[in-house]
Amino acid sequence: MLFRHHTPAEQIAERFRADDGLFSADVEDGLHVVRVAAGMERSVDLLHALAEHLPPVVDCSIECIRSARRFVGEGLSLPEVREAIGRLKVPLVASGGVELAVFTPDDQLVLNPMLDLWLYSRTDRWVYLLVGEGLEQVEQIPARSWRVARDEFTGAPELVSAIEKTAERLTLRLL
Repeated sequence: MLFRHHTPAEQIAERFRADDGLFSADVEDGLHVVRVAAGMERSVDLLHALAEHLPPVVDCSIECIRSARRFVGEGLSLPEVREAIGRLKVPLVASGGVELAVFTPDDQLVLNPMLDLWLYSRTDRWVYLLVGEGLEQVEQIPARSWRVARDEFTGAPELVSAIEKTAERLTLRLL
């Protein structure tokens, strides 16, 4: 008699589905800021897909929280950077803890250590591209109920190794 009620299936599905379809857009000091709420795998996929809309030469920054190392490179080939993002997908989704940025003077795509995707631009073009990717624009992204502090990212030797190999492949320099 204690568990007499039945939770509707659609409520269960809503509760456990990944937020892979929301973004919010704002303008701060003339800069368009877009925050994407997506599942971890979807965020990395979106970074890879949206990077295709950058010019053929980009800059890249990778900061590994676990190893406390930051790599940067300027004037890199976009196809090579996109290939590197594709290779990092599995270790990134498995472990997080890396800030990855691909940028130009006008646009910046950032995947933060919690695998949240942020887009910064001088124009609002990313809004249209995200709608084209099937995401829904909302006024405000719901707050995450959990966070991981920077010092809580430990372990993941496979990810640290993958980051170092990526930095070497892209000829990024250590800061």
